[in-house]
Amino acid sequence: MDISAGAYAREVEMLVREVATGRAEAVREAAALLTAALRAGGVIQAFGSGHSEAIAMEIAGRAGGLVPANRLALRDLVLYGGEPASLLGSAELERDPAVARRVYELAPVRPGDAFVLISSSGVNGSVVELASLIKERGHPLVALTSVRHSAAMASRHPSGRKLMDIADVVLDNGAPYGDAVLRLPGGGTFGAVSTITSALLAQMVVAEVVRALTEAGEEPPIYRSANVVGGDEHNRALEARYAGRIRRGG
Repeated sequence: MDISAGAYAREVEMLVREVATGRAEAVREAAALLTAALRAGGVIQAFGSGHSEAIAMEIAGRAGGLVPANRLALRDLVLYGGEPASLLGSAELERDPAVARRVYELAPVRPGDAFVLISSSGVNGSVVELASLIKERGHPLVALTSVRHSAAMASRHPSGRKLMDIADVVLDNGAPYGDAVLRLPGGGTFGAVSTITSALLAQMVVAEVVRALTEAGEEPPIYRSANVVGGDEHNRALEARYAGRIRRGG
Protein backbone atom coordinates (compact mmCIF):
# COMPACT_ATOMS: atom_id res chain seq x y z
CA MET A 1 0.00 0.00 0.00
CA ASP A 2 1.68 3.18 -1.24
CA ILE A 3 0.72 6.28 0.74
CA SER A 4 2.78 9.13 -0.68
CA ALA A 5 2.72 12.26 -2.76
CA GLY A 6 4.08 10.24 -5.67
CA ALA A 7 1.29 7.68 -5.40
CA TYR A 8 -1.32 10.42 -5.44
CA ALA A 9 0.35 12.12 -8.41
CA ARG A 10 0.35 8.85 -10.37
CA GLU A 11 -3.36 8.32 -9.70
CA VAL A 12 -4.13 11.86 -10.78
CA GLU A 13 -1.98 11.51 -13.89
CA MET A 14 -3.85 8.38 -14.98
CA LEU A 15 -7.23 9.98 -14.33
CA VAL A 16 -6.31 13.20 -16.12
CA ARG A 17 -5.21 11.17 -19.15
CA GLU A 18 -8.49 9.22 -19.08
CA VAL A 19 -10.60 12.39 -18.85
CA ALA A 20 -8.59 14.34 -21.42
CA THR A 21 -8.87 11.63 -24.06
CA GLY A 22 -12.14 9.95 -23.19
CA ARG A 23 -14.41 12.97 -22.91
CA ALA A 24 -13.55 14.68 -26.19
CA GLU A 25 -16.96 14.20 -27.80
CA ALA A 26 -18.86 15.40 -24.72
CA VAL A 27 -16.55 18.42 -24.49
CA ARG A 28 -17.31 19.31 -28.11
CA GLU A 29 -21.05 18.91 -27.52
CA ALA A 30 -20.93 21.11 -24.42
CA ALA A 31 -18.87 23.74 -26.23
CA ALA A 32 -21.31 23.77 -29.13
CA LEU A 33 -24.21 24.54 -26.77
CA LEU A 34 -22.29 27.33 -25.05
CA THR A 35 -20.97 28.80 -28.29
CA ALA A 36 -24.48 28.96 -29.74
CA ALA A 37 -25.71 30.74 -26.62
CA LEU A 38 -22.90 33.31 -26.75
CA ARG A 39 -23.47 33.98 -30.44
CA ALA A 40 -27.15 34.61 -29.70
CA GLY A 41 -26.24 37.18 -27.05
CA GLY A 42 -26.55 34.83 -24.08
CA VAL A 43 -24.42 34.50 -20.98
CA ILE A 44 -23.09 31.30 -19.42
CA GLN A 45 -24.50 30.83 -15.91
CA ALA A 46 -22.36 28.54 -13.71
CA PHE A 47 -23.42 27.05 -10.38
CA GLY A 48 -21.79 24.75 -7.89
CA SER A 49 -22.08 24.39 -4.12
CA GLY A 50 -19.47 23.20 -1.67
CA HIS A 51 -16.16 22.42 -3.36
CA SER A 52 -17.93 22.46 -6.72
CA GLU A 53 -18.13 26.23 -6.45
CA ALA A 54 -14.42 26.26 -7.27
CA ILE A 55 -15.27 24.95 -10.73
CA ALA A 56 -17.91 27.63 -11.23
CA MET A 57 -15.05 30.05 -10.51
CA GLU A 58 -13.03 28.37 -13.27
CA ILE A 59 -15.82 29.21 -15.68
CA ALA A 60 -16.86 32.70 -14.55
CA GLY A 61 -14.64 35.65 -13.79
CA ARG A 62 -11.08 34.37 -14.13
CA ALA A 63 -8.11 35.41 -16.26
CA GLY A 64 -7.99 33.51 -19.52
CA GLY A 65 -11.70 32.74 -19.32
CA LEU A 66 -14.83 33.97 -21.04
CA VAL A 67 -16.16 37.36 -19.98
CA PRO A 68 -19.87 36.59 -20.63
CA ALA A 69 -20.05 34.08 -17.78
CA ASN A 70 -21.73 34.59 -14.42
CA ARG A 71 -21.35 32.62 -11.20
CA LEU A 72 -24.38 31.69 -9.11
CA ALA A 73 -23.98 30.48 -5.53
CA LEU A 74 -25.98 29.66 -2.43
CA ARG A 75 -24.56 32.80 -0.82
CA ASP A 76 -26.66 34.79 -3.32
CA LEU A 77 -29.55 34.19 -0.93
CA VAL A 78 -27.71 36.43 1.53
CA LEU A 79 -25.93 38.84 -0.83
CA TYR A 80 -28.93 39.59 -3.03
CA GLY A 81 -31.93 37.99 -1.32
CA GLY A 82 -31.82 39.53 2.14
CA GLU A 83 -31.49 36.23 4.01
CA PRO A 84 -29.46 36.22 7.26
CA ALA A 85 -25.84 35.14 6.96
CA SER A 86 -26.52 32.37 9.48
CA LEU A 87 -28.42 30.54 6.73
CA LEU A 88 -25.12 29.62 5.10
CA GLY A 89 -24.00 27.77 8.21
CA SER A 90 -26.47 24.98 7.59
CA ALA A 91 -24.93 21.78 6.25
CA GLU A 92 -28.37 20.89 4.87
CA LEU A 93 -28.72 23.96 2.67
CA GLU A 94 -27.40 22.34 -0.52
CA ARG A 95 -29.75 19.40 0.05
CA ASP A 96 -32.84 21.63 0.17
CA PRO A 97 -34.70 21.77 -3.17
CA ALA A 98 -36.58 24.89 -2.08
CA VAL A 99 -33.52 27.15 -2.34
CA ALA A 100 -33.02 26.49 -6.06
CA ARG A 101 -35.90 28.61 -7.33
CA ARG A 102 -34.78 31.53 -5.19
CA VAL A 103 -31.21 31.28 -6.52
CA TYR A 104 -32.57 31.31 -10.07
CA GLU A 105 -34.92 34.22 -9.43
CA LEU A 106 -32.17 36.31 -7.84
CA ALA A 107 -29.84 35.78 -10.81
CA PRO A 108 -29.58 38.14 -13.79
CA VAL A 109 -30.83 35.39 -16.13
CA ARG A 110 -32.23 35.98 -19.60
CA PRO A 111 -33.99 33.45 -21.84
CA GLY A 112 -30.99 32.92 -24.12
CA ASP A 113 -28.56 32.05 -21.33
CA ALA A 114 -26.95 28.61 -21.03
CA PHE A 115 -26.13 26.88 -17.75
CA VAL A 116 -23.28 24.76 -16.43
CA LEU A 117 -24.08 23.00 -13.16
CA ILE A 118 -21.27 21.34 -11.23
CA SER A 119 -21.84 18.62 -8.65
CA SER A 120 -19.63 15.57 -8.35
CA SER A 121 -22.35 13.58 -6.56
CA GLY A 122 -25.14 15.10 -8.64
CA VAL A 123 -27.83 14.04 -6.16
CA ASN A 124 -28.40 16.92 -3.75
CA GLY A 125 -31.77 18.60 -3.74
CA SER A 126 -30.67 22.12 -4.62
CA VAL A 127 -28.70 21.22 -7.75
CA VAL A 128 -31.29 18.71 -9.04
CA GLU A 129 -34.12 21.18 -8.50
CA LEU A 130 -32.13 23.94 -10.18
CA ALA A 131 -31.43 21.66 -13.14
CA SER A 132 -35.14 20.86 -13.41
CA LEU A 133 -36.07 24.53 -13.31
CA ILE A 134 -33.44 25.40 -15.91
CA LYS A 135 -34.86 22.87 -18.34
CA GLU A 136 -38.44 23.97 -17.60
CA ARG A 137 -37.38 27.48 -18.63
CA GLY A 138 -35.84 26.20 -21.87
CA HIS A 139 -32.16 26.82 -21.17
CA PRO A 140 -29.39 24.58 -22.52
CA LEU A 141 -27.79 22.68 -19.61
CA VAL A 142 -24.35 21.14 -19.24
CA ALA A 143 -23.69 18.99 -16.16
CA LEU A 144 -20.23 18.40 -14.78
CA THR A 145 -20.44 15.40 -12.45
CA SER A 146 -18.98 12.02 -11.53
CA VAL A 147 -21.01 9.33 -13.23
CA ARG A 148 -19.51 6.60 -11.03
CA HIS A 149 -20.27 8.43 -7.80
CA SER A 150 -23.73 9.55 -8.87
CA ALA A 151 -24.70 6.06 -10.07
CA ALA A 152 -23.80 4.66 -6.63
CA MET A 153 -25.99 7.17 -4.77
CA ALA A 154 -29.72 7.53 -4.24
CA SER A 155 -31.13 10.88 -5.28
CA ARG A 156 -31.87 13.34 -2.47
CA HIS A 157 -34.51 15.05 -4.63
CA PRO A 158 -38.21 14.12 -4.31
CA SER A 159 -38.35 13.26 -8.01
CA GLY A 160 -35.69 10.58 -7.64
CA ARG A 161 -33.76 12.15 -10.50
CA LYS A 162 -30.10 13.12 -10.55
CA LEU A 163 -28.26 15.94 -12.29
CA MET A 164 -26.98 13.61 -15.00
CA ASP A 165 -30.57 12.54 -15.78
CA ILE A 166 -31.60 16.09 -16.64
CA ALA A 167 -28.71 17.73 -18.50
CA ASP A 168 -28.40 18.04 -22.27
CA VAL A 169 -24.72 17.14 -22.05
CA VAL A 170 -22.93 15.30 -19.21
CA LEU A 171 -19.22 15.83 -18.60
CA ASP A 172 -17.95 12.96 -16.45
CA ASN A 173 -15.02 13.98 -14.24
CA GLY A 174 -14.12 10.33 -13.66
CA ALA A 175 -13.87 10.63 -9.89
CA PRO A 176 -14.51 7.39 -7.97
CA TYR A 177 -17.28 6.90 -5.45
CA GLY A 178 -16.23 8.95 -2.43
CA ASP A 179 -13.89 11.06 -4.61
CA ALA A 180 -10.61 9.99 -2.95
CA VAL A 181 -8.11 7.63 -4.64
CA LEU A 182 -5.64 6.42 -1.95
CA ARG A 183 -6.49 3.84 0.71
CA LEU A 184 -5.81 4.17 4.41
CA PRO A 185 -4.40 1.14 6.28
CA GLY A 186 -7.36 1.03 8.65
CA GLY A 187 -9.99 1.52 5.96
CA GLY A 188 -11.26 4.56 4.15
CA THR A 189 -9.68 6.69 1.47
CA PHE A 190 -8.03 10.07 1.04
CA GLY A 191 -6.70 12.22 -1.79
CA ALA A 192 -9.65 13.84 -3.57
CA VAL A 193 -9.49 14.26 -7.34
CA SER A 194 -12.79 15.69 -8.58
CA THR A 195 -11.67 19.32 -8.39
CA ILE A 196 -8.65 18.61 -10.58
CA THR A 197 -10.49 16.70 -13.29
CA SER A 198 -13.51 19.00 -13.21
CA ALA A 199 -11.29 22.05 -13.66
CA LEU A 200 -9.62 20.28 -16.59
CA LEU A 201 -12.97 19.64 -18.24
CA ALA A 202 -14.13 23.22 -17.64
CA GLN A 203 -11.02 24.62 -19.29
CA MET A 204 -11.25 22.13 -22.18
CA VAL A 205 -14.77 23.35 -22.88
CA VAL A 206 -13.60 26.97 -22.82
CA ALA A 207 -10.80 26.06 -25.23
CA GLU A 208 -13.33 24.52 -27.64
CA VAL A 209 -15.57 27.58 -27.44
CA VAL A 210 -12.59 29.81 -28.24
CA ARG A 211 -11.60 27.50 -31.12
CA ALA A 212 -15.08 27.71 -32.63
CA LEU A 213 -15.19 31.49 -32.39
CA THR A 214 -11.69 32.08 -33.77
CA GLU A 215 -12.17 29.64 -36.66
CA ALA A 216 -15.28 31.61 -37.62
CA GLY A 217 -13.28 34.84 -37.60
CA GLU A 218 -14.89 36.09 -34.41
CA GLU A 219 -12.91 37.62 -31.56
CA PRO A 220 -13.53 35.64 -28.36
CA PRO A 221 -14.34 37.81 -25.31
CA ILE A 222 -11.52 36.67 -23.03
CA TYR A 223 -10.38 38.11 -19.72
CA ARG A 224 -6.80 39.23 -19.35
CA SER A 225 -5.10 39.02 -15.99
CA ALA A 226 -5.66 42.13 -13.89
CA ASN A 227 -1.98 41.79 -13.00
CA VAL A 228 -0.66 42.57 -16.49
CA VAL A 229 -0.32 46.00 -18.07
CA GLY A 230 -3.58 47.05 -19.67
CA GLY A 231 -5.51 44.17 -18.17
CA ASP A 232 -7.99 46.25 -16.20
CA GLU A 233 -8.80 48.48 -19.16
CA HIS A 234 -9.28 45.52 -21.48
CA ASN A 235 -11.55 43.75 -19.02
CA ARG A 236 -13.68 46.78 -18.20
CA ALA A 237 -14.34 47.40 -21.90
CA LEU A 238 -15.57 43.83 -22.38
CA GLU A 239 -17.59 43.77 -19.16
CA ALA A 240 -19.43 46.90 -20.27
CA ARG A 241 -21.04 44.86 -23.05
CA TYR A 242 -22.70 42.70 -20.41
CA ALA A 243 -23.60 45.35 -17.85
CA GLY A 244 -26.15 44.06 -15.35
CA ARG A 245 -25.75 40.48 -16.58
CA ILE A 246 -22.51 39.38 -14.94
CA ARG A 247 -21.78 39.83 -11.24
CA ARG A 248 -18.26 39.93 -9.94
CA GLY A 249 -18.98 40.51 -6.25
CA GLY A 250 -19.18 37.79 -3.61
